[in-house]
Amino acid sequence: MADNEKKQETTAEAEKTPAAGGEAPAQSGGGRAGPGGRGRGGQGGRGGKGGKGGKGGKKRDDRRGRDSDMVENVIFINRVSKVVKGGRRFSFSALVAVGDQKGNIGVSLAKANEVAEAIRKAFERAKRNMVKVPIENGTIPHDIVGEWGAGRVLMRPAAPGTGVIAGGPVRAVLEAAGVTDVLTKSLGTNNPINVVRATMNGLEELVTAEQAAEERGISVETLGAHRG
Repeated sequence: MADNEKKQETTAEAEKTPAAGGEAPAQSGGGRAGPGGRGRGGQGGRGGKGGKGGKGGKKRDDRRGRDSDMVENVIFINRVSKVVKGGRRFSFSALVAVGDQKGNIGVSLAKANEVAEAIRKAFERAKRNMVKVPIENGTIPHDIVGEWGAGRVLMRPAAPGTGVIAGGPVRAVLEAAGVTDVLTKSLGTNNPINVVRATMNGLEELVTAEQAAEERGISVETLGAHRG
């Protein structure tokens, strides 16, 4: 018992005695004690670099497309879901119109598993299938009714300053073609695809006074048409 008491006293005295070198172990925030009882202070965190002026996200297409003279309009995007084993699979279809506002116009419908891909494919197809539309003084030469399936669209010439009086799908096509004054009315279905196809059918059927006179083999004056 006496031996145990002596050992405990010796241990207590050793703990109270300062470390060799006469210096107490230095304590520093977050630092580990090094040899000789000297603590190594923790290094302060590096100041973050000044953030560069963040660039905004990729701008949405301004409808001028890759070609500066092309106007690209997205008319309608449809989502289709297919039920498969394990869930549903989605795909998208995009209806677009592309024109140079100088009488050249094309429309197309494309499908893909992503919206961006469907739009890209539709624009490329529309550019490959553009047609020439006769435009006189910003309007069409004469009245016309375009038909496609259940869609029927009536279009009439208008005086300068009238503007494009048309609904969404018809307006997108006419503005891309470069028509600035026209009166229109959808007489059939309101399905955007059929309405756009009917509009294109009507535009493709347009003829100028010179073309009509040439087909009949007479002069424009004899035809009684008035030049714009």
